[in-house]
Amino acid sequence: MEAAVSASLGAFGPLLGKLTNLLANECGRLKGVRREIRSLRSELTSMHGALKKYTKLEDPDDQVKEWMSLVRELAYDTEDCFDKFVQQLGDGGHDGGFKELFRKAARRLKTLGARRGIADQIDDLKARIKEVKDLKTSYKLDDIASSISSHAVVDPRLSALFAEEAHLVGIDGPRDDLAKWMVEDENKDHRKVLSIVGFGGLGKTTLANEVYRKIKGHFHCHAFVSVSQKPDTKKIVKDAIYQLISQVIPKGPCQDELKKDMQAWDEKKSFAMLRELLHDKRYIIIIDDVWSILAWNAIKCAFPENNCSSRIIATTRIFEVARFCCPDVDDKIYEMTPLSNLHSERLFFKRIFGSEDCCPDMLKEVSAEILKKCGGLPLAIISISCLLANKPHVKEEWEKVKRSIGSDLYKSKSLEGMKNILSLSYNDLPANLKTCLLYLSTFPEDYLIERERLVRRWIAEGFISEERGKSRQEVAEGYFYELINKSMVQPVGISFDGTVRACRVHDMLLELIISKSVEENFITVVNGRQTVCENSQCLIRRLSIQDIDQELASELAKKDLSHVRSLTVSPPGCIKHLPGLVKFQTLRVLDLEGDGELEEYDMSSMGNLFHLKYLRFDDPYLSELPLGVVMLHNLETLDLWGACINELPAGIVQLIKLQHLTGSYYGETKLPVGIGNMTNLREVSGFNITMSSVVAVEELGNLINLNVLDVQYISDDAETHNYKRHGEMLLSSLCKLGGYKLQSVFIRGGNSTPFELLDSWSPLPSSLQSFVMRANYSFSKLPTWIAPAHTGLTYLNINLSEVTEEDLRILGELPALLSLILCTNKVQKDRIPVRSRGFQCLKEFVFEPFSGGAATFLFEEGALPKLEKLELTFFVSMAKPFGFYFGIEHLLCLKDFEVDLYIEGATSAECMAAAAAIRKEVNLNPNHPRLTLTGEIKEDDTDNELNQEQSDADEES
Repeated sequence: MEAAVSASLGAFGPLLGKLTNLLANECGRLKGVRREIRSLRSELTSMHGALKKYTKLEDPDDQVKEWMSLVRELAYDTEDCFDKFVQQLGDGGHDGGFKELFRKAARRLKTLGARRGIADQIDDLKARIKEVKDLKTSYKLDDIASSISSHAVVDPRLSALFAEEAHLVGIDGPRDDLAKWMVEDENKDHRKVLSIVGFGGLGKTTLANEVYRKIKGHFHCHAFVSVSQKPDTKKIVKDAIYQLISQVIPKGPCQDELKKDMQAWDEKKSFAMLRELLHDKRYIIIIDDVWSILAWNAIKCAFPENNCSSRIIATTRIFEVARFCCPDVDDKIYEMTPLSNLHSERLFFKRIFGSEDCCPDMLKEVSAEILKKCGGLPLAIISISCLLANKPHVKEEWEKVKRSIGSDLYKSKSLEGMKNILSLSYNDLPANLKTCLLYLSTFPEDYLIERERLVRRWIAEGFISEERGKSRQEVAEGYFYELINKSMVQPVGISFDGTVRACRVHDMLLELIISKSVEENFITVVNGRQTVCENSQCLIRRLSIQDIDQELASELAKKDLSHVRSLTVSPPGCIKHLPGLVKFQTLRVLDLEGDGELEEYDMSSMGNLFHLKYLRFDDPYLSELPLGVVMLHNLETLDLWGACINELPAGIVQLIKLQHLTGSYYGETKLPVGIGNMTNLREVSGFNITMSSVVAVEELGNLINLNVLDVQYISDDAETHNYKRHGEMLLSSLCKLGGYKLQSVFIRGGNSTPFELLDSWSPLPSSLQSFVMRANYSFSKLPTWIAPAHTGLTYLNINLSEVTEEDLRILGELPALLSLILCTNKVQKDRIPVRSRGFQCLKEFVFEPFSGGAATFLFEEGALPKLEKLELTFFVSMAKPFGFYFGIEHLLCLKDFEVDLYIEGATSAECMAAAAAIRKEVNLNPNHPRLTLTGEIKEDDTDNELNQEQSDADEES
């Protein structure tokens, strides 16, 4: 079943908010306009309510879809109308807000006839609203009863329950490990819960069923129940009772009578009977497909904690639900991962040819490309292999399947099960998350989507509103993490505080959301193979260029692009065929990637993009910013990280709505003089302090809302004295910001000036969470502002000329510290003990010596109780007197241990002995951490071979 796509709702969010804001401001003083806006808002709010109802329908008919499309286009056009109206009233509102804007407008309207223009447009909109309302009546849409389908639905997970063991691939290892865990501690009375979590189609139900099959003989009774998206708790409990009766009650009249009576039981009676059946039994129950905490709470109480060493296996797609199912320390969460390349091939070829070794050579290349698209998703591999099994084993036929996987997802019976599985997850999302998810079809296949870039674009598009005291940024980030929590996107770069740097979309899910975006005219994708613009009756609202040639560009240029709200060019090489910006009048988002083409692209009309809120250029050859940028008074994000721009136009400081200002990654962008007036700035990154004016550096201290400061201080030693004033002003600004909202400071530099002054940094911002320095300079001692009283510091990267036990004691008392990166340039003669009293929260410890520096640590029992990642440089010659011993066995939560062997001054035999000793220590650690051993070990390739064997084993597992 497919619910109607909700992109239409995404069109209404910004519109209704905008109309409300207009009514609340000076617009109300314009005679007649307020009345018309109020009337429009009332009609559109009513339509919005109808849309919410229709988006919940399963299998909506064509009339519903047509009406929703008309409403969506009406919403877009209404917003464009009022955006243009506000823009005509003034110069963008950059110097006086709405109040001043409309005072000026009141005089201007009498002579310019703008009021007549807006009145005519409102009349047109009212006529369209009447037509849409009449059509709704004509279609009798109000007579739609409910979203519950009347025909039988086949559970798409049934095949997983009855899969033949011989056909399963890549499941043996996790099955055996989980089965072993399930029957451990059989003599203990407590009940344990195993929660299996992961994306739809990864094989959660299959794995749960295989574990269940393997161990059910250890229990008195067992049952398998499915919860699904719309749980009927009474039916679920009765299903469990029906399975259990024959196991706990002897066959005969009692059993038959009980089965007959249970049909009349209410929910209370059913729960009581199930608890009675299980109260003295050691049971194992699979509770499959749990979609919410509410559903879990509703049924878990039916399965008693009877002190008989019972077990429950729950499967879910949602991480929050998985955590809630496992509240006790003895419970376990198992996260499903995609199949490895090796297992993907085995499953694919076994399903098609009956053996994994029978693929003809001519089909191996296209098979690899198809498997890449499947992304290790077992359901996708099985579905597509079933499709190919019925086709000739000819390369051309397989190439056709590869090219048409996206369209076949909705046409082929063989792929219907996979489509249903993916649609279940999509349909479960609330309307706001559906809109945000559909927006990901903007980005190409396998694209790494940065979190900050994505949430800022959502905000610029108007999808995000403030709620319950949260800023738009906080709400948008909440949506991002909710998509991860529901397994809709794959997180990339998870920090130790739980923040996620970026995400990817599985190829199969991307095909689904592209298809739904096309259906709703939400995003038009031009990808080279095809122009995804099937609804020719609708205007293009969002345009993503992923691959375009001259022919497609000519076709695109003929279309009306004046209503495009966002323009994204993802891979370099496409911009040269793109129509000039003069064709795009209503852009909110402009995001361009190039490789030298942006210098030639026609951006002369940039200043006319009055509605633009997000602007990103990623082209290392772009050296100048278009002058029209200074006219973009609604701009909130200006991202030049991937460009090579040294100087911004002076007028950039007039953009007082700007919140995120990012200079060049190459570190040569100057701070603009007057930046202190841009008090809405929350992030300033990629700017060079020494190349900037001292005045501009001093003005940084005026940015009262600044959260992130990432700057470079680069000069050679001979010029250090020329830039001392810059360092003093940087310190002055940091001290001023101490009383504001500064959370992260990143300073990169090549000399001592800014850092030697930092010991005087006071007051330290109470909000500071991260301090990172990247420089050759080392503090002679730990700065005084790093003290246990600073309760918020979570990430610290610092260089010390010498690391002492006292330094570790002070750092260990920082109560929130999660990640510590220490660098030193002095050789320590004695080992430094790491005691058990400090670093109670630390999860990452990295030691990076430079310029010949070295230190050897000894981790005592109880030290670093939560450490998960450890990186050390191991100086063999220096460590030899201590017997190559760290105390790694004492780090009970360690998952990853990376060691770089530094072999200068050591013999090959000593290096080999060091490597062996390290491996022995790791093997003694009860958590069995992953060891990565690097460094040159002469005389043999033994360690390289061992590392390769380890990599092969990891791939196999």
